[in-house]
Amino acid sequence: MAIYLGLLMFAFIVTCVTIVPFIDFLFRQRFTRRDERSLVEPGDTEEFRKLHTLHNQKVGTPIGGGILIIFIVSVLYFTIFPIISRMGFYITSAFQIKDELNIIFYTFIAFGCLGLYDDLVKIFGFAKTGFFGLRIRHKLIIQIILSVTVALMLWINLKIDIINIPYFGILKLGFWYVPASAFIILIFTNSFDFTDGLDGLSTGTLLVCLLAFWVLANQFLDTPLSVFISLWIGSIIAFLYFNVYPARIWLGNAGGLAFGATLAVIGLLLGKPIALFVIGGVFVAEGASSFFQIIWFKLFGRRLFPLAPIHHWLQVIGWPEPKIVLRGWIVSIIFAIFGLWLAML
Repeated sequence: MAIYLGLLMFAFIVTCVTIVPFIDFLFRQRFTRRDERSLVEPGDTEEFRKLHTLHNQKVGTPIGGGILIIFIVSVLYFTIFPIISRMGFYITSAFQIKDELNIIFYTFIAFGCLGLYDDLVKIFGFAKTGFFGLRIRHKLIIQIILSVTVALMLWINLKIDIINIPYFGILKLGFWYVPASAFIILIFTNSFDFTDGLDGLSTGTLLVCLLAFWVLANQFLDTPLSVFISLWIGSIIAFLYFNVYPARIWLGNAGGLAFGATLAVIGLLLGKPIALFVIGGVFVAEGASSFFQIIWFKLFGRRLFPLAPIHHWLQVIGWPEPKIVLRGWIVSIIFAIFGLWLAML
């Protein structure tokens, strides 16, 4: 455990040292939140108008913290892991280490690249392309392709085809594990991205989830995954210092897509998808509120909620942003404790 805590602190220090110059770099490149008041149309609801008025205060905040975290965690991992291996540190895993790392970092980087492209088009290409980032259907198709690719890697390379259901034991799915795990990855990819709308909400909640899965990874003696989570937690803590209200930097879609997908993969690697839905309950609730809002509107022509996801609804009814975020963290802690209990049954 001492080595994992040391890695956490090292990632924290590296991120602290690099994040301020990185924020300055984003400012110079004008990689910042743009004014979205032009997106408000005459037929939009009063709640939608109020939301954009609130968010207009965030114009100019740099976007791209996810890029920095992905880069730091990846570089540190592939620098440090070979060193600790050669130092005689006892490394254990239920899988072939190379295959496990390929899946983790393919997810981390591939979804990050998709999100980065969307960020680039949103910030720099709106006037030229005529659409706001990737169209939803195009973005969803690419997410599905990436999710299925990761699911196939889990099934073929790691031979995973089971899920652990508390009280019922092991359920063997065979090939059906591929669509099931791809669906889980897709859910968390978008749910995390939906949650990343208030200063510190998504990253603080993610930190709680990672701490829970850090406990499980250590319990299962999965060294490669424990090292990865240690570095990720350290970097997230440093980033969160600059991301809490009022935020000096945001994750952007690069982090929003990559972090949600990778969190799902961690839960699948540990064989705990049910616990994943509980530990990540805040993300699930945020994603579900947006999904049901869309379905309800298509079926009945009216909105189920005044606004979705949930945190936007709370904003427009008068909850201060820090209050929403802090209570979101508290709820996440309760979910994480309950999810850990389920995972250990």
